[in-house]
Formats: sequence, structure tokens, C-alpha cells
Amino acid sequence: QTHPRQIVLEAPKLDKISERAMGHWEQKRTTMRNYDLTAHLYDMRYAEEQAAKIMAALEKVELGGQSYVLDFGCGTGLVFEYIAEKAWMVIGLDFSRKALSEAKKRSKKFGNVHLVLADADYAPFRSGVFTHVFAITLLQNMPNPWKTLNEAKRVAIKNATLVVTGLKKKFSLEEFKGILCENGLSIADIRDFDNLKCYVAICFNQHS
Repeated sequence: QTHPRQIVLEAPKLDKISERAMGHWEQKRTTMRNYDLTAHLYDMRYAEEQAAKIMAALEKVELGGQSYVLDFGCGTGLVFEYIAEKAWMVIGLDFSRKALSEAKKRSKKFGNVHLVLADADYAPFRSGVFTHVFAITLLQNMPNPWKTLNEAKRVAIKNATLVVTGLKKKFSLEEFKGILCENGLSIADIRDFDNLKCYVAICFNQHS
């Protein structure tokens, strides 16, 4: 008696790039879930800490009536309180729906703040749009900080101001500087105060 030949289907093997991409997405999904779960408590826990970073940056950043600002990874919108009244328009981008819900409440008092639900690594904007990009408490939450920063640079105009923070527990000062320089950013100042858990870099986009 003959038996039909058994056909065994094997799942396609993932190459290293695909495996890395899946790992990156899992990390992002975990971060997203954490922010979704804690968004309603975020301001109570971190408002003071975030305010110190923002004010340290704004001592070195000029905003005016022509400033088109991207708050990259805006979270609950704490930055809005410090920049919205000085800028022409502010766009807040985040991938946490719950965090954006909190940001929406905060944005209602301003007529020039708009919100976008998106992944910072794939910003839905054309290149060379923003005069200022704030990436505060963002890089340490992203699986590939170089890619994230490159996207921030892409959407900024030539000579735009970029404010970028790096968590001291995650990056040494030299590593942080390296990420900035490798992305073609010119470092104007890095604020490294004892009361800050992050380095606060003020940079300029050398290339459009």
C-alpha cells in the first residue's frame, strides 16, 4: 500500500534584520503599554523633573512668531505650557493614545497646538518642515536612538534648533555626544546640571 507523501511546511526563517525589527517593535509596544497605563499619573510623578529639563533648554533657545515646533514624543504635553504662547504653531507627536488624550486636555487652552498619533521613527511629515524640534525624554525609550534622531533631523529645516535629552543612566556623556554628531547635528551646548537626570543638548541641524 502506498502512502501519500507527507508535506511538511516550515515557517520561513527570519533573517537577522527581520529579527531585529521585530525586537524593536516589541520594545516599542512595551513602552506604549506602559505609557497607556500610567498616562493619567505621569504629570503628578514627573512634572517637576520635566520642568527642570525644559527650563534648562529654554534658557538657550529662542522662539518667536515664526517658530514651527515639533514636540517629538510629546507625552502628556508638558512642553506645551512653556512654548505654545511663544511659537506660531506646535505639533505634538506621540504613539501612546492615552498620553495624547492627556495632551489634548492640556492643548485646549492654546489655539495653536495640534496632536498627531504616530511612531517617532516614522513621522508623517515631509522633510524640512520644522524650525524647532524638542525630543525630551524620548531617545531612552526608543530601540534605535540613531534612527529616531535621524528622523527628527529629517523633518527639521536647515539650521533648525533641536533640543535633545539623554538619560544619564543609559548614555555616558561621550555616547550621547556621539549619537548627536553621527546624525550631523552641531552641538551648541549641553546642559549637565546636578539636578538633572538627563543631559540637555541644544543643537543645530547642519543639513536640510
